[in-house]
Amino acid sequence: MKIERLIKMANDIGNFFNSEPDKEIAAEGIKNHILRSWDPRMRSAIIVYCQEGGADLSDLVKSAITKLAA
Repeated sequence: MKIERLIKMANDIGNFFNSEPDKEIAAEGIKNHILRSWDPRMRSAIIVYCQEGGADLSDLVKSAITKLAA
């Protein structure tokens, strides 16, 4: 899958969880959704992209991906 598609998907998930006032809870929700729904290759690709700067990811999604990588 192209990284552009993964970025869009991750940001769409982030937009859904962005309504949560507590951004730590929102980031956990994004992380858990990606863990449950994405295959390992997709997760690996978005982690690498985020670690390389993740220019097109929202700050909330970057936070979630950082938690996912840990």
